[in-house]
Amino acid sequence: MHGQTDVDFDIPIELIHELQQIIGSDGVLTAHSDRMVFECDGFTIEKNCPDVVVFPTSSEQIADVIKACNRHKIPFLPRGAGTSLAGGTLPVGGGVMLVLTRMKEIEEISLRDRYAVVQPGVVNIRLTQALKGTGYHYAPDPSSQGACTIGGNVATNSGGPHTLKYGVTVNHVLGVEAVSSDGEIFRLGGPNADPSGLDLAGVMVGSEGTLAVVTRVWVRLTRNPEGVRTLLGVFDSVDDATNAISAIIGAGIIPAALEMVDHDIMVALEEAFQFGFPLDAEAILIIEVDGIEAGLNAQRDQIIEICQKIGAREVRQAENEKHRQQLWKARKQAFGAIGRLASSLVTQDGVVPRTQIPQMYKTIMEIGKKYDIQIVNVFHAGDGNIHPVMLFDERDPSQTERVLKAGGEILQACLDAGGSVTGEHGIGVEKVKFMKQMFSEDDLDVMSALRSAFNPNNRLSPDKMLPTAGACGHERKAPSKMVAM
Repeated sequence: MHGQTDVDFDIPIELIHELQQIIGSDGVLTAHSDRMVFECDGFTIEKNCPDVVVFPTSSEQIADVIKACNRHKIPFLPRGAGTSLAGGTLPVGGGVMLVLTRMKEIEEISLRDRYAVVQPGVVNIRLTQALKGTGYHYAPDPSSQGACTIGGNVATNSGGPHTLKYGVTVNHVLGVEAVSSDGEIFRLGGPNADPSGLDLAGVMVGSEGTLAVVTRVWVRLTRNPEGVRTLLGVFDSVDDATNAISAIIGAGIIPAALEMVDHDIMVALEEAFQFGFPLDAEAILIIEVDGIEAGLNAQRDQIIEICQKIGAREVRQAENEKHRQQLWKARKQAFGAIGRLASSLVTQDGVVPRTQIPQMYKTIMEIGKKYDIQIVNVFHAGDGNIHPVMLFDERDPSQTERVLKAGGEILQACLDAGGSVTGEHGIGVEKVKFMKQMFSEDDLDVMSALRSAFNPNNRLSPDKMLPTAGACGHERKAPSKMVAM
């Protein structure tokens, strides 16, 4: 046990002793100063400390922890690296948090059958590094790839720049092992690429830890493309950049990735890393096409022609692999660089039809002016996945309130445009109120019935994702800091 056990929670001491016997004393945190690290994820506005934090290292330990929690009627929830951005790992009612970051082994790589088996705490980029030189890669590449875990990617069905062509996490998960809410270990799917029956493994992807605790994942490996062309389009107006996005897709070209970064994020990136971006430009597009070498130059030339016709100041091609990696490093470190602009940020995750991106950008900026909130933007633009980032100081309650209102209006605008309130960050606690607007009562009833089938007592991840999900079997404690939208 780390530090003195505090007495600010109502976890039975008998349960703490059981957890120490299951995990070992060095894997159980009870001191408030230790638990504070886990009071929120990337959605920092809402915070609440778990009552106990445990670090299991096996499915069997997780099963025993869950059985112990059930005996004492205490809620529990899993957590990975905490990079999620919608409060998906917020311990709303307290309880026991299972942090899976010590389960970080790549257990098997089968190039012949094109799959890998990984534990949930494997950091996404570690699998990429392990596959280097094999001719294969794991396609889903979230911007937080250097920190996020594959278990967390499964929980929120994460995307990333290259999912425009290759698909999101669910398209690359062949099977999962998981522990049920009553502590039973089970497996859905596996290395067979074409399983029979219902796709229950697919049901687990995107369920945000509300159905079971995933402890092992079989992922699909993708052959590396024969060739790649990576371009940087420089635009003097955001309108031109967003119109170029629609024009490229409208021409029948499906890039491997198509990303937009606006001026203020470029400035932050340039100050942090000196990438050589043109700071007088209003937006840049990072455009990548890949595939059979023979056709890539033609696609590249067509993209350059489209961008120039719409008004690009210039279109540069990455000179070599090192330059290409620098461009992607810039894109994936955008959120970290934003820390230079403000002490706090909230990143939204809406989706709109691609043709609506130009109008959506204007709406976002109008909402920012309305609430006097600076908003910077980075989009997975090719598939209409927008990431407006609202900058503020959460120590100022008035700023926090304005950010929440602005975020709600942005998400409502996404729905009004025929889109969704999430593309890859999940619902968590932030967006629960929008579920009734996105889905009919029948849809929500079916989702609730599915959740009840897997999680009948609702002690696993209570108050997440579904508006009907309460903290059954446990008296909820109010979060230490929660601001209503």
